[in-house]
Amino acid sequence: MAAVELKNIAKSYGRTAVLENINIEINEGDFVVLVGPSGCGKSTLLRMLAGLEKITSGELLMSGQQVNDWTPSERGIAMVFQSYALYPHMTVYRNMAFGLKVAKQGKAEIDHRIRKAAAILKIDHLLQRLPRELSGGQRQRVAIGRAIVRQPRLFLFDEPLSNLDAALRIQTRLEIARLHHQLSATMVYVTHDQVEAMTLGNKIVVLSDGCIQQAGSPLELYQQPANRFVATFIGSPTMNLLSGEIVAISEQSCRVKLECGSVVEVCVDAHSASIGDKVEVGIRSEHIAENSTLDQRLYGKVAIVEHLGEANFIYLTLADGRELTLRGDGNRAIHIGTEMTVSMTKEAFHLFNAEGQAFRRLKPGNMETSERNF
Repeated sequence: MAAVELKNIAKSYGRTAVLENINIEINEGDFVVLVGPSGCGKSTLLRMLAGLEKITSGELLMSGQQVNDWTPSERGIAMVFQSYALYPHMTVYRNMAFGLKVAKQGKAEIDHRIRKAAAILKIDHLLQRLPRELSGGQRQRVAIGRAIVRQPRLFLFDEPLSNLDAALRIQTRLEIARLHHQLSATMVYVTHDQVEAMTLGNKIVVLSDGCIQQAGSPLELYQQPANRFVATFIGSPTMNLLSGEIVAISEQSCRVKLECGSVVEVCVDAHSASIGDKVEVGIRSEHIAENSTLDQRLYGKVAIVEHLGEANFIYLTLADGRELTLRGDGNRAIHIGTEMTVSMTKEAFHLFNAEGQAFRRLKPGNMETSERNF
């Protein structure tokens, strides 16, 4: 397996910059997910790792060696594409064997690798079938098996689940996670689906407009987003954002008057802010309670209820017309038009300045229990 480092990588087509100042460290055995909206540059970055796109500037290192000008075969990578890319006239066995034959591996070694990979992916009973005789999920497993048999230094996945239906997507996602655990392989995975990113990667790199917005563990990105973009992109449903202005600042928190009229206390390091600054307060749906027992309260009217079975999503319209989403008890009947008081703790809030940058949240253990500063 290979450790990979990208140093100040940039990509442009003529005067059009696609990627700028990309710096990522990938350790051996990491599962790194590149995530972002369409057009952010994530697939281009993956193709640069593979050697399919030329690097405009910067250094790409694999196990400490610069590989900018190495061919894909010299880099020792295997890539799994969104479209499977199987040869339609070849059986599963021959599809998996093709790359090894080109590399002039012996017949016994080829057979050993294919049967071992097929057993891991549970496709050993499909080896004599043609691709047209397989389901979408089976075809994707064949494509993954073709990558495994090459015993690459680095696995690259380019949105491999996009063509699968919802049930198959979940099943195949679990199989990829198990595969990573079994092989202890270094993997880089591209997706626009933040659920895939959160469930698969031990490190997530969030891209937007050709730049890295934040990189870190799934929980770090979820609990401490660096900016408004990451906060709203990571998490489903998206984080609630409420506009307001700072009306008081203490050593370890501040108070914000929201446009809906409520005043909330937010536990952040706000030493760089000033009274009167325009801000946005963020709160995730699962941190909002369907009652008024907690210290921070908001008031609204139920506009829509989405029933999920074990839970429901309640969409409240606040006094300023803005919508607030909370995750509620699925066993409780909620009627449209019902007036509701909801509450949350001050530690659950996020705070973003006018430029969309996040203030550092403070852990409950660091909090002042007294409100004497107010």
